[in-house]
Amino acid sequence: MLYPLEARNPEVTREVNIVWTYLLKRLGFVIFVVWGVTLATFFIAQVVPGDPALSALGDNAREEQILEWRELKGLNEPVIVQYGIYFRGLLSGDLGTSLRTGRPIVQDLKDFFPGTLELALTSVIFAIVFGVPAGILAALYKDRWPDLLVRLLALLGGATPIYWLAILLLELLNNRLGWLPGPGRLDAYLIPPRAVTGMVGLDSLLARDFEVFVDSFRHLILPAIVLGAFNAALLARMTRSALLEVLGQDYVRTAKAKGVRSSTLIFRHALRNAALPILTVLGGLLGGLLSGAVLTETIFSWPGIGRYATQAATSLDFPAIMGVTLLAGLATSLINLGVDLLYAAADPRISYG
Repeated sequence: MLYPLEARNPEVTREVNIVWTYLLKRLGFVIFVVWGVTLATFFIAQVVPGDPALSALGDNAREEQILEWRELKGLNEPVIVQYGIYFRGLLSGDLGTSLRTGRPIVQDLKDFFPGTLELALTSVIFAIVFGVPAGILAALYKDRWPDLLVRLLALLGGATPIYWLAILLLELLNNRLGWLPGPGRLDAYLIPPRAVTGMVGLDSLLARDFEVFVDSFRHLILPAIVLGAFNAALLARMTRSALLEVLGQDYVRTAKAKGVRSSTLIFRHALRNAALPILTVLGGLLGGLLSGAVLTETIFSWPGIGRYATQAATSLDFPAIMGVTLLAGLATSLINLGVDLLYAAADPRISYG
């Protein structure tokens, strides 16, 4: 005979309820943060020099055209009324229309955000693959040549300007050696797959178009290295520091004395206990990348949020700027929530109560 979950295991039910309560509280906080972002961005846009009417109509617009446009957009109303109109549009999913592209901002974000997401995830994977093992190696061989080498490379990776590294790699690997393609997401002769996720590599896999997949992956390598070099350096230093702190604790020395294998001690115990600061750094890195990697996307002609935001700022496209800021605030808040949830998975001592 089957019994309800509460009767079978009330402790599990209690834990589930605690998690759901925590999630609801955090989601409420996310909504509050996003509202604060919209409020701050809107009122900051009001004091920025420049007339959005002139940005939309051009410098040669007649006075009556400017007045008519401002009346149409509600810009003659008091600021608080303008914000009410803007916020009412947000509640219905309307972020306004871009002054530069003339398209709904929601559609622009749908088109440009997947490019940034694809680039950000690839660069974070690059940073994890190279940064975490390097940090572990440096911690295990503290003050010996592997440690010194990792610290030197991390110093160079953190100090090298992104634009200089991008130009250097483009000149060496593209112009001189021809090993990797130049700017863009695909070669000009290839047809992008039907957009499902907006990420060309994933969409080409779903369409089983392996030629496009290989070409899109080759185009990803250079910008991902450029964007991930600093992150890998930061991750290596953080992993080394966190792991050294854990390796100096009493339970590690006791485990060594009892003959626990080094690999088991490092990967099952020490690294897990050192995971919290590493997760914090990863969350911050991913949130920053999703906000827009401006220099990298500009140099590599990558159609992403960073490049879109730069063009919006230079053309005083205030609705687009507010749309990008709103998306960045939402993405960062959700990433922080995900990191907090991973804390409990990494360390059972952390509870949601």
